[in-house]
Amino acid sequence: MADVRVLIVDDSPLVRDMLADILMSDSGISVVGMAKNGLEAISLTQSLKPDVVAMDITMPVMDGLEAIEKIMSTTPVPILVISDLDHSKIAFSALSKGALEVYQKASASEAMAKELIAKVKLLAKVKVIRHISPNNGRGSGRSVKLPEPPKASSQSFQVVAIASSTGGPRALAQIFSSLNEAFPVPIVVAQHMNDGFVQGLVDWLNGVSPIKVKFAADGELLRAGCAYFAPAGTHITVNAKGRVILQARAADDLFHPSCNQLLVSVGKAFGAYGVGIILTGMGDDGVEGIRCIREQGGYTIAQDEASSVVYGMPRVAIEQGVVDWVSPIGEIAGLLKQRIRPKPI
Repeated sequence: MADVRVLIVDDSPLVRDMLADILMSDSGISVVGMAKNGLEAISLTQSLKPDVVAMDITMPVMDGLEAIEKIMSTTPVPILVISDLDHSKIAFSALSKGALEVYQKASASEAMAKELIAKVKLLAKVKVIRHISPNNGRGSGRSVKLPEPPKASSQSFQVVAIASSTGGPRALAQIFSSLNEAFPVPIVVAQHMNDGFVQGLVDWLNGVSPIKVKFAADGELLRAGCAYFAPAGTHITVNAKGRVILQARAADDLFHPSCNQLLVSVGKAFGAYGVGIILTGMGDDGVEGIRCIREQGGYTIAQDEASSVVYGMPRVAIEQGVVDWVSPIGEIAGLLKQRIRPKPI
């Protein structure tokens, strides 16, 4: 018997059949139902109680955004948005309604099939709650200070670097939306993301954030009040002069962009004047980078288990003793505002 039960929602019969064929090629997944619009999705979610809903956004009768909001307020379930590039910004808006992840609708290649199957299995393990909001962290936990050498309650910093993966876009929105446009230092982000959706992610975050969210240009000088992302096909790092260094990504790079490359560059370039944050995500990318920042005297924060979609990257960093504070996602912006005072680059 299959372990993961999936409901597919798309107005195209061809797409529904393609997704069903891909998912059911894995013996651990069964497709328990199909819906052609959001209204049907709500009804089938309530009656079938699937482990995961794979849903398009643009559909007749009721679109995916409205359906996601209603599902998450009545019958919470992990929702994977599968959308095409033309609607990537709208797709990211689904995260604020409660969807967990956005995935690019593409051809049924072997690589795409493996990635989609892995994503569905991963999301099936996530515990979700009602009325998820981008401005509130899940869980009722508080920030926890871990044992560390004494550090000042407020320090001079020059840059904040953030590493994130699965669940990261919504976590970033929660942080960015709680900062003000005069945030005193630049932020540089390595968010694992399919190249086709990077533009939509940046556009969406820029729309919900008081700070400016943008793609970095090679050699660009970092500025306070801005959050910088790697353009498609690149890794993002920084140098001691406060400038962005972009590197072309190799086709076989496991993580894109690399969290470790960014965080290590911050540790080496800024030493005790760098802040490293590791957010929700699978695996351990970013852990060595967080270690580098902490060993250089910088300040490190990890998202807590209760508010993480996938408690992988933060867990490894905490277990290896390279984190100063463990915090619910809803309190990380407050920690930054409380503890950071700028030091000119």
